[in-house]
Amino acid sequence: MKVLELTDWQQRAQALSFIDKALINGEFVAAESGATFASVNPATNELLANVAACSAGDVDRAVSVARDTFENGPWARMAPVERKQILLKLADLMMANREELALLDSLNMGKPVMDAWNIDVPGAANVFSWYAESVDKIYDQVAPSASNVLATITREPLGVIAAVVPWNFPLDMAAWKLAPALAAGNSVILKPAEQSPFSALRLGQLALEAGVPPGVFNVLPGLGEVTGKALGLHMDVDCLVFTGSTEVGKYFMQYAAQSNLKQVWLECGGKSANLVFADCQDLDLAAEKAAFGIFFNQGEVCTANSRLLVERSIHDEFVERLIAKSRQWLPGDPLNPASTAGAIVDSRQTTQIIAAIETARSEGAQVVCGGKQSSHNGSSNFVEPTIICGVSNDMRIAREEVFGPVLAVIPFDDEDEAIRLANDSIYALAASVWSDDLNRAHRVARKLRAGTVSVNTVDALDVTVPFGGGKQSGFGRDLSLHSFDKYTQLKTTWFQLR
Repeated sequence: MKVLELTDWQQRAQALSFIDKALINGEFVAAESGATFASVNPATNELLANVAACSAGDVDRAVSVARDTFENGPWARMAPVERKQILLKLADLMMANREELALLDSLNMGKPVMDAWNIDVPGAANVFSWYAESVDKIYDQVAPSASNVLATITREPLGVIAAVVPWNFPLDMAAWKLAPALAAGNSVILKPAEQSPFSALRLGQLALEAGVPPGVFNVLPGLGEVTGKALGLHMDVDCLVFTGSTEVGKYFMQYAAQSNLKQVWLECGGKSANLVFADCQDLDLAAEKAAFGIFFNQGEVCTANSRLLVERSIHDEFVERLIAKSRQWLPGDPLNPASTAGAIVDSRQTTQIIAAIETARSEGAQVVCGGKQSSHNGSSNFVEPTIICGVSNDMRIAREEVFGPVLAVIPFDDEDEAIRLANDSIYALAASVWSDDLNRAHRVARKLRAGTVSVNTVDALDVTVPFGGGKQSGFGRDLSLHSFDKYTQLKTTWFQLR
């Protein structure tokens, strides 16, 4: 296969078309009100398309369609092996359209196109393949009952699932929700972030091509406070799954209480700690991974290792190594295959990131690397990889999620202090530990409050293991077979034998 250069990606971008309508019941339709919102390329500030802005009326229609397809359509009643074959075909179609899907996410939210091509698209396709292959290998149970009783425990799909996903990994986050929900036999309404609707809409089109029946998978672009809220309050949505900010996650909990007590599964913010102990024998690798853990995807990662806790005896040396590694993450044109970082998703997010850096300065911390915006192709939505030292755990930069390429460095003196600092957070999503002392690695990992603890690496992730956290990071679990728990309910059937 030809290796694509900058000009190749630019040419493909120019030829790209964008779906700008909602997908309801297998058809692309305008919003009921005719309203649209502007979708802008943050790397150039150019308008990509005006996209349908769905309102409560559109939500009502999509939910009605999803309910009808669940109750009366073939999807929920198909043999698992039949759903499996359709979802496997969808995964194949995603890979067949790999360049297009990568471009859609890159142009929409600014990530390097090669990250989308190498990581996001194959990762999302693999999630669909994995759940497709899983669904006909999960067995129900027979309870250990008396001899004159047969009691079965079976899993059934919930019904209508609303999935509200973020803009940082548009295709991946959609796949994490959709693949197990669809594999289990549910009908789904996907609400993509307004900053990144295009890959979701194209995915819906590919699902129809793969054989997912019309109305089983619907896509409603729109504003969170309108479309998302209407889904959260809807009386006929059985379950809402969400990845995004803690603030919005709390709204969805309220909406469930105000409506039908729908199940709500949240994966929210994070302020993940990366603990580096002096007994780590490969500080260069630790520094390389620490840089990756905060600067990959422009730092727009919920599990970003945004707090670096370093044992004081190696603090200065480690920071020097880290500054050197940060130079590998300078932002550039997302369509340039040489770019390791791209644009921040929009000017609002860029402004918030710079404001967080300035607040850290005002509180007495020192910016030892980066801290500035840069411009490319007429856009200033680019932020240099930033390292801030002299941070204490009570500073805002150590406590609030920045969602950008900004690292807060905090020294510690012993193991107990490191654990205390790491756990002193409203979040509990992820953490990393660097130590070549096996006993310490186990001790610390057990004491850290986090859904995933990565030892001698950062942000360990695979479809085979659950992903999620605790505290105000939420309580849902994506990935692994455990994800089916969100999209199914248990039924006991009791046969009294005569």
